[in-house]
Amino acid sequence: MRRCNFFLTLLPGFAFLYLPIAFLLAFSFNDSRLVSVWTGFSFRWYVTLWHDAALVEAALFSLGIAAVSATLATILGTAAGYALARFGRFPFCRGFAALLAAPLVLPDVITGISLLLVFIAAQRLIGIPFERGAGTIAIAHASFSLAYVAVVVQARLADAGTELEEAAADLGAPPWVVFARITAPLMAPALVSGWLLAFSLSLDDLVVASFVSGPGATTLPMVLFSSVKLGVTPEYFALATIVLAIVLLALVGAWLARLGRPVAGPGRVG
Repeated sequence: MRRCNFFLTLLPGFAFLYLPIAFLLAFSFNDSRLVSVWTGFSFRWYVTLWHDAALVEAALFSLGIAAVSATLATILGTAAGYALARFGRFPFCRGFAALLAAPLVLPDVITGISLLLVFIAAQRLIGIPFERGAGTIAIAHASFSLAYVAVVVQARLADAGTELEEAAADLGAPPWVVFARITAPLMAPALVSGWLLAFSLSLDDLVVASFVSGPGATTLPMVLFSSVKLGVTPEYFALATIVLAIVLLALVGAWLARLGRPVAGPGRVG
């Protein structure tokens, strides 16, 4: 009875979160331009989206930026997370941890303005970057995403402990073998999670990209934000439905992979 009452109290919250998404999915197939009137089932807006060159170009541009920035953030965040997990007891690492956590709490406006000033100063001093565009957006996204990757990697290594690494070293394995055969497999789930998190943060960012972008470098959130001022059309509903379908497929794939993964037994790393 208590469990039933608990779920009943959660229903309003779930309805508040997921009913608008259900509304969005349904009206992406609406033949009418009006979002409040249903006139019939149609793929009209998906066809319109396919022929919208500006929106498709912005989507592909954002996906490329997100992939590059997520990769950079994963490389740098992994190094930072490993340092914090294995050398966090040293005093200098505590200050480093505080600096690394700053992007987690700073408002996006502050981050965007500070990165813009850095790019302007670097351009005046050394001439790089030559202009603000895809490169500056990717660097900016990687700069604040690496903190999230570092937190995930640090938590994973702290939970795994150092027993397996110490045992391998005691058996004569050199450091690079210990890292490749023990540490890297232990970090693998965190690396995938961190990359996906950084990818999502980059794809979702609007404020920071607005500060560090230049002419001809417009991300998908920037296009949507500027277009919504003129009114919402079901074309955006179709785009959101496609993104939601891709995310759901990725989640189902991850769930199936987890079900098919063998459970790590004694003496196995997995």
